[in-house]
Amino acid sequence: MLGAAALRVAVVTVVGLSSAVPSAVCQSISRAENERRIASLPEDQRTFARFRFWVSGLPTDESGSAGQHSQSRQDALLARFATWLRDGGFSAAEAGKQVALLQRRGAAETAESWNRRLITERPQWFNPEPNAFLVEVVKGRKPGRALDVAMGQGRNTIWLAEQGWDTTGFDPADQAVAAARATAERLGLTIHTEITTMEEFEFGENRWDLIVLSYAGCSQLARQVETALKPGGIVVVEAFHTDALKTLKIGGSLCGPGELPHAFQGLRALRYEEPVAQPDFAPRPVRVVRYAAEKPVP
Repeated sequence: MLGAAALRVAVVTVVGLSSAVPSAVCQSISRAENERRIASLPEDQRTFARFRFWVSGLPTDESGSAGQHSQSRQDALLARFATWLRDGGFSAAEAGKQVALLQRRGAAETAESWNRRLITERPQWFNPEPNAFLVEVVKGRKPGRALDVAMGQGRNTIWLAEQGWDTTGFDPADQAVAAARATAERLGLTIHTEITTMEEFEFGENRWDLIVLSYAGCSQLARQVETALKPGGIVVVEAFHTDALKTLKIGGSLCGPGELPHAFQGLRALRYEEPVAQPDFAPRPVRVVRYAAEKPVP
């Protein structure tokens, strides 16, 4: 994330939320008995209790744990939960309401988790400097409009503004974004920020000369990025390689071998490498993925 999004190592998912509901809910009882036990709980707590009960009955490789699900897998899991609710007698509208509640809580928990990691509990190995690969690729390019996806506390956003770029960054972690604004003001810089998610941000069309994905997922945004770049604009990506899972617990910003060049079919690759290196947000060297590509000029 943010140049900071880094660690989506501990991304909070709806599965992780299930640990917050009453421990009495477990798969050793029947569905009907579970409903009797949770009947006196507030409506939102009943939803979380049902979700935990359902998840506890799934095989481990299907339920996973907090931080182990991509957005697409989370969506698929929630779709299955909605089907389970309807099979149990809930209307489609009631099932949809419960799924929406889980999604909202998941987003709120994710933002708060990143606020803690980026502001109040920042580990010593957290890199506060701009991403080195970004600095290398951007060197010598004429500044234009730049977008920092999942900006966090703004290390890349602010550095780009210092180089003359008209920079916009966004992140759901409100305290981290506030810290970026304060730093920019102290330095006499102008940055544009939004407190929002990747799903809600409007990337636009032919809008950006540079888009930065620094530990902000992998190829999930390929279509939006290709559309949003101006002709001649570039995307710069750094993320963890899936090989890093051998020694680190990583939930997000994971790329498989060759995934990025394959995903960005509409761009011309400028750089692609999969070195073992010190990531911006990990305590030791692991394999990472670095990718830079340009949108062709017609």
